[in-house]
Amino acid sequence: MNPTLTSALWALGRGSGIAALVVLSLSVALGIIGRSGRSALGLGRFGLNELHRTAALTGVGLVVVHLVSLFFDPYAQLRVVDLLLPFLGSYRPFWLGLGTVAVDLLLVVTVVSLLRQRVGPRVFRAVHWATYALWPIAVLHAFGTGTDATALWLDAVGIACVAGVGSAAVWRTSESFAGRGWSRLPREVAR
Repeated sequence: MNPTLTSALWALGRGSGIAALVVLSLSVALGIIGRSGRSALGLGRFGLNELHRTAALTGVGLVVVHLVSLFFDPYAQLRVVDLLLPFLGSYRPFWLGLGTVAVDLLLVVTVVSLLRQRVGPRVFRAVHWATYALWPIAVLHAFGTGTDATALWLDAVGIACVAGVGSAAVWRTSESFAGRGWSRLPREVAR
């Protein structure tokens, strides 16, 4: 294979994986924030939900680019089985396996989200909870595999992603949240 193409595939695989981590972290944080039903970041709740969906779909697209580029990269040596079944890879099998688990969960969450109107709110919500497993698994995959796994700049990106999602979770679960939010319960029941 042409060395320039090989280098381009390697760079695209790295870059799209890191970009996917950042965008999916943003999506998770927006999902947590948007679940409050309140305005935040200068957007109403519908704007937040739309931004969350857009970030999620963009993240999925970046994951697809990440997988395809690494599949064709001769150094990554990914096989079709590595994309579907975890922990069978030849290179850092545990860390690669975590990425496979994250992709499998992402696939299920994405399909159910796209079929939200057909599966109903209970199934959607139940499957969507898998995101809380998917995201930290993807973060661990980013820190454990690849040529940049020990780079300081990747640590900084990872810390920023964890801090963003963590801040959203702390904000969402804070004691003062109940007084600022809205309730889905009728006024008589909410009192």
